[in-house]
Amino acid sequence: MKEVEEHATNTVETLLDGGRGFSKVIRYKWWIQIAMFTMFALSGQSVGAMLGRLYFTKGGNSKWIATLVQTIGFPLIFPFIFLFSPSKTPSEHPEQIAGKPSWTTLVILYTTIGTFLATNCMLYTFGLNFLPVSTYSLICTSQLAFNALFSYFLNGQKFTPFIANSLVLLSFSSTLLVFQGDSEETRKISRNKYIIGFVCTIAASAGYGLMLSITQLAFQKILKSTSYNVVFDMIVYQNLIASVGILMGLFASGEWKDIKGEMGSFESGRVSYIMNLVGTAVSWQVFSVGYMGLIFNVSSLFSNVITTLSIPIVPILAVMFFDEKMNGVKVISMLLAIWGFLSYIYQHYLDDLKEKESARLVNHDREVNHT
Repeated sequence: MKEVEEHATNTVETLLDGGRGFSKVIRYKWWIQIAMFTMFALSGQSVGAMLGRLYFTKGGNSKWIATLVQTIGFPLIFPFIFLFSPSKTPSEHPEQIAGKPSWTTLVILYTTIGTFLATNCMLYTFGLNFLPVSTYSLICTSQLAFNALFSYFLNGQKFTPFIANSLVLLSFSSTLLVFQGDSEETRKISRNKYIIGFVCTIAASAGYGLMLSITQLAFQKILKSTSYNVVFDMIVYQNLIASVGILMGLFASGEWKDIKGEMGSFESGRVSYIMNLVGTAVSWQVFSVGYMGLIFNVSSLFSNVITTLSIPIVPILAVMFFDEKMNGVKVISMLLAIWGFLSYIYQHYLDDLKEKESARLVNHDREVNHT
């Protein structure tokens, strides 16, 4: 992809004077990190969505609890902060240290993104509660279209015919699900709840796409650091602020009084109830490390493309574990989403070929100049 190749090419070019062998090691190490973050994003998102739906299926009713577990697991990030301590990450240049943002700027930044996160998580919870998980997952693919749109205005993303085609297909893919006829799953849900779930999921996808673009903008224009510590700081502080806001909502709504009763009436038992919430919290933090690492290393749009790879994963898991049916409308919606995704990938494949050729010419010119 264009963003990946640009980053990898720039990394290699800066190390040409140190020898080709060393630069290859750096390049491979970078690709290993990208693969790790990709695995975290895909596995965390898929498992988190499935466990979230299982919570409601087995008798969970608290939307505030279901929202809280998406953010409250941020202390799990602390081992990563130790692993990527400053001594193990690239040192910052003096100009980077001098350009560090003030505490006021950081507070405003983390509060803004944390508020976005809390709102999006609540909207996603409504969608997951009122929709079949396969339908919910397919609607979530629209976040790629929203992110591409916001990236155009905030991150300088260029639109091409293939990317425009991708956005149209993804939009049709989500919209098509509104018009599907009654099925075994939708008959269990009132039409009003289905519409609310659809609107909330679309709104959450738009908010998520905007949040990713703002996060990338913050990394580039405000934080301006090459250290992984800024990634983990972003995860911890935004989740902390989101968790505080959600906890306030939990106590203000009075739902905290029903937790004990909900735990006792959970179909699989108290232990299963606790394991479900803990597993959901762990899954979403694994996802957070993955998508934030991809934003930091490449771009918000690339991170969103990777998370969109879960398009076929969650519906297939839903068929296996929740006995959901893949009717004709869902199949067409999935095919449109995959087509839109492939259209986007093909555009970046073309960009990748151009970048490789440009990098080859640059390296050739440098070799000629050195000789």
